[in-house]
Amino acid sequence: MTKTQSSLRVLYAIWAVVSATALLSPSLLAQTKNEIPDWCKPLPRPEYKSLQRVLPDIPWFEVYKVASRTFAIYEPHQSEEVISYLILGTKQALLFDTGMGIADIKKVVSRLTSLPVVVLNSHTHDDHVGGNWEFSYVFGMDTAFTRESAKGSTADAQAEIAPGEICGDLPKGFDPKAYRTKPWHIAFVIHDGFRIKLGGRTVEVIATPGHTPDAIALIDRENGLLFTGDTYYPAPIWLFRPETDLAAYEKSIARLAALAPEVKTVLGAHNIPVASPEVLPALVQAFADLQAGKATCKPESPGKKICAAGKFSFLLRAAP
Repeated sequence: MTKTQSSLRVLYAIWAVVSATALLSPSLLAQTKNEIPDWCKPLPRPEYKSLQRVLPDIPWFEVYKVASRTFAIYEPHQSEEVISYLILGTKQALLFDTGMGIADIKKVVSRLTSLPVVVLNSHTHDDHVGGNWEFSYVFGMDTAFTRESAKGSTADAQAEIAPGEICGDLPKGFDPKAYRTKPWHIAFVIHDGFRIKLGGRTVEVIATPGHTPDAIALIDRENGLLFTGDTYYPAPIWLFRPETDLAAYEKSIARLAALAPEVKTVLGAHNIPVASPEVLPALVQAFADLQAGKATCKPESPGKKICAAGKFSFLLRAAP
């Protein structure tokens, strides 16, 4: 081998390594550097072992049957661990939230049901409306916050795929640079107490402002199911955003706690899909302790603090 051939071989080897690295997704790059985000190291969560998983061949989502004709569509590869719910009647289906919009939730829904689908959001933060644009019939609360959210957002979406936010591979064909929450159309305005008849099954809207002005819960009284959105979920509850109203949140959780005697299962919008109704009055007590200064708080990040009270924690704005 000549000196020139040797040099060329070294250059080729360097080029091959660089090229292979360039083909890796950002999440894989992080893993090759042993920078797997802390939040995803405990996954999968053990609570999912007790649930029936369906459609196991879907790469981005995990789908679980959580009650009769009720499915949780879980996104474990993004730090929010968002959960959307498909609620089936005999004549139509309701999709409660549409997730991140990183992968195609409509394809998942079409494999679960051939019924016409109506979309309703627990609230309109970007991680719950990412697939709204794919559906023709999206119901929305009559608030300025909802109408503004329907315009879409680039900044909020890009923050969801920042370094440390993804665990594992992004879907094939996903373009991180082009990722945004696409605009969507509010087909019908709804209000507190609005009932959606699905055929043999009715769900009722319960306004729960606080986390956002347009936050709602859904109750399926016949089956004892309460879908709480981001008003309750088993992880630090976000109450730091500019649109958050703590006084309204306090009233909303009290309203949900009053429903506990008629609820069998509580279904939150992040992390784990099922909880006992006992969490509702416990949440009221924990928030009361927080308001009374009985919580243990520590700085979380610039401008935020995390406060623990009982078995609950709250992410709040910190005093400047």
